[in-house]
Amino acid sequence: MPYATTDDGVRLYFEETGSGLPVILVHEFAGDLRSYELQMRHFGKRYRAIAYNARGFPPSDVPEHVSSYSQARAADDILAVLDHIGAAKAHIIGLSMGGFATLHFGFRHPTRALSLCIGGCGYGAEPDQREMFRAEADVIAATIRNGGMAAFAERYAYGPTRVQYENKDPRGHAEFKAMLAEHSAIGSANTQQGVQKERPSLYTLIEEMKRIAVPTLVITGDEDWPCLLPAILMKQNIPSAGLAVMPNSGHAINIEEPEQYNRIVGDFLSQVDSGRWPMRDPRAVSASITGMK
Repeated sequence: MPYATTDDGVRLYFEETGSGLPVILVHEFAGDLRSYELQMRHFGKRYRAIAYNARGFPPSDVPEHVSSYSQARAADDILAVLDHIGAAKAHIIGLSMGGFATLHFGFRHPTRALSLCIGGCGYGAEPDQREMFRAEADVIAATIRNGGMAAFAERYAYGPTRVQYENKDPRGHAEFKAMLAEHSAIGSANTQQGVQKERPSLYTLIEEMKRIAVPTLVITGDEDWPCLLPAILMKQNIPSAGLAVMPNSGHAINIEEPEQYNRIVGDFLSQVDSGRWPMRDPRAVSASITGMK
């Protein structure tokens, strides 16, 4: 089985298909690399598509202590995969937890990214939601530790930004829930407390966003309520960012609407590869609505 090893000795399982410029897919908390199967097939036709399981998600290693999990490590684990495949740069595509990791990869390793696609990024970011989100992370971790993954999946899969998927595709949603139930309880609980709970709010990272010059796509579903305002925040402050909002869609946009998601992201990658993705024209940022002041 193929593994990349991180600087702290954690082995990350990955799969790849295709050839060409590398695309690294970074999964959400409730998913794993299997969540990107339709993207692997689609982008593997034109790119070297790589998906890996984050630490804590078997067959990747599952460190036993929360101290082995953090937002910085999540970003650096992308780098470990990139180094292992021997590529200087890659397109980095992430969703939710993977979207946060992709953004932080842009902060920490901008010279190693061809582009950043930041999907479903924003849970717990808004200042008035911060403490509630942190408390919920502890509740989730305790629920997993005490009741196991199967019972947790029965509740988590029907959250307010997941029901859209169930309504559109009951069979796909059932598969998503079954995969979630297979995750490591230790790894999932530690991820909640080490990565999710402790990551900084996006609203404290505005200066870091302003320094990103890597081509960036921010993408979210319009019913992914915790991510809408943070998506606009990133659009406003990342000078190389475009914003795509998928209609009538929840959180798991890559599996809920795979054809639409693949088209939007594929168009973005094509523009980047051809050198046509723009930086924002400074004239587009003005305190005046008409530019007449």
